[in-house]
Amino acid sequence: MKIKKRLLTTVLISTLALGGAPALAQMTPEASALYQEACSAEHQQDLKGAIAKLEQAITVSGGDSMLYTKLAGLYSEIDANDKALETYKKVIELKPDDAFVHISIGSIYETQGKYKEALNSYEKALDIFPEYKYNYYNIANVQYQLKNYNGAIKNYNTFLETYSQHTESRENLAASYIAVKDYKNASKHYKKLYDKNPDAFKNFSNYGIALLNTEEPEKAVEMLEKAVEIDPENYSAHLGLAQAYQDLGKNDMSYEQYQVVLANVPNLNTVRLDYANLLADMNKNTEAITQYNMYIKAFPNDINGYKNIAQVYKTLNNYDKALENFLIVESKDSKDINTKKDIALCYHNKKDYDSAIKYYDQILEITPDDYNVKFNKALALHAINEYEKAIVLYQELQVEKNDKVVKDNLNNALVSRGHELIAVQNYEKAIDNFKTAIKNGYTDGYVYFGLAKAYRAQGDNTKASENYEKAISIDPDKTIYSAEYSDFISSMYKPKSNPGTSFDSEEIHVIAIDDFEKPAANKEVKQPVVKSSPVTIKQNEDLIAEGDKNCKENNYDAAVKNYQDALQLVPNDAITLLKIGYIYKLKEDNTKAINYYQKAIIVNPDYTDGWFNLGLAYANENNFIESQKSFERVISLDSNYSFGYAYYALATALEYQGKNAEAVKNYKLFIKHNNDKDMINSVQEKIKQLQ
Repeated sequence: MKIKKRLLTTVLISTLALGGAPALAQMTPEASALYQEACSAEHQQDLKGAIAKLEQAITVSGGDSMLYTKLAGLYSEIDANDKALETYKKVIELKPDDAFVHISIGSIYETQGKYKEALNSYEKALDIFPEYKYNYYNIANVQYQLKNYNGAIKNYNTFLETYSQHTESRENLAASYIAVKDYKNASKHYKKLYDKNPDAFKNFSNYGIALLNTEEPEKAVEMLEKAVEIDPENYSAHLGLAQAYQDLGKNDMSYEQYQVVLANVPNLNTVRLDYANLLADMNKNTEAITQYNMYIKAFPNDINGYKNIAQVYKTLNNYDKALENFLIVESKDSKDINTKKDIALCYHNKKDYDSAIKYYDQILEITPDDYNVKFNKALALHAINEYEKAIVLYQELQVEKNDKVVKDNLNNALVSRGHELIAVQNYEKAIDNFKTAIKNGYTDGYVYFGLAKAYRAQGDNTKASENYEKAISIDPDKTIYSAEYSDFISSMYKPKSNPGTSFDSEEIHVIAIDDFEKPAANKEVKQPVVKSSPVTIKQNEDLIAEGDKNCKENNYDAAVKNYQDALQLVPNDAITLLKIGYIYKLKEDNTKAINYYQKAIIVNPDYTDGWFNLGLAYANENNFIESQKSFERVISLDSNYSFGYAYYALATALEYQGKNAEAVKNYKLFIKHNNDKDMINSVQEKIKQLQ
């Protein structure tokens, strides 16, 4: 703050003292003559001569207040302040109610830095002559020096009511507002000064700080950039500029300013928290942690340092360090609910679900309707297989808001609980859970697999079969579904003795199955022995024949219906299942084709045509890993399958996976088993490309 050390009132007092004829008349003629000589000497700048004449006049005249007043003023002019004070005190003895003498005394004390004494003198003058508005300025100045900023603000404002154009007092008032962190009023007065005379304005730094703290960062940047331009070593302005840039998201520019400040004022630890926050925003997490630690060391009781460093550790998935710091925050402020949420989430992410639930419960005691916390608690309960409790929470959340994620998790919990209920033989409750999940939109095959198991346990084979098939059609890659369905079929269709009828095993040929590259050869397979009546056998054969006819005529839907009707009579017919799969392949419905090929190999695990066509279907889906497995199974059952085409198909699947060496090996095995010259030439070219 700029405060002038001028003794304006002294001049005024001297003038008043010299100008009154009645006062001169009270002096002796000799004293009056000496007084006049003193005035002439003063006029000629001979202050010491003037002082000598006045001292002589006092000796002659005695206690005349005007002589003492004039002498005190001259002592002040030559900086003989102690003598000036001593002389003014004599004036006060003669004229105790002279406000201007008290002001002059206050001015000397102020010059000497004796602000309490100065304030005392100014206030005595104020009591005597409150109408003298300039004295409010004097009082405000010494109050500022004594850091009584609120008193200074009051008196500067009183002074400015009369002297509204007084620049220095407004500057001092604005600085006082800065001191009490009343940035809004500080900004208002700096704006008046700037708008009045922008060319003469010099308080860019303080104005910028005030603007920064009133959320006007763009204007703050304008002022602070000027402050730094005028004085590059104004590190307060550099710091303000760093924070203004930070508020504007200009992180690189902010970073540069912080670097300037800390390079020149390395012990300025108060700024390290903001600097660390900037570094964290810039993903300079290692540097941010270093700065947070320096701040924490300097200010160990400020929980913000621990909070912010914990957030960085959480971002880095270092949940142990995050928890270490969040727990310190909690120990210092046990009611901080946001910290409890952070602690709970850290435990949750560490998969320490029990500890997470403990904190979720603490939070819900305070805010029982916190949707997100209830959801997270439900997830934690779900993760530790507390399905019933999780279901209750999910259902509460669903009532509050129709959220797809909540619905999906509720369905998963219902299905998981359903499978648990099957394990304890509570089939009805399990079925209820599964049906509720399906009603809510659950579509994964696992729910139908659960229904199949429950119905099977209850002896409802029709519903069990329907649900096994749904599960397999939805998730054909889940071998557990197919394996259990196979077991179920086997348990249903065990051969039974039927006196009076017999049907011996016979070899049945399959229709040709087209490969994408080369058709597979017809292969004779052994069908399981099934004891059925001649009528049933005839109906089955007629339906298959009708299906074959419709297939040849491209009546695919009719053919599928024929084959499915045939399967109602003989459910474990691998060839008919393969034929349905083949039709779906022709219709480019790979999902259903795969489903039926899988059923065929469930019924007959050694069915090479089933495995081969399953491999082709997987290849058509770009699932080359499963395709490879299928062709390897074919070769394990029949190394010369279809003149070596299993090796060709396997090599192709390997090639698509980038396994060139293995692909070359199988292409060579294909050549060994095949005698088609054109194909052999083509494969040899492919081998050259891969080697």
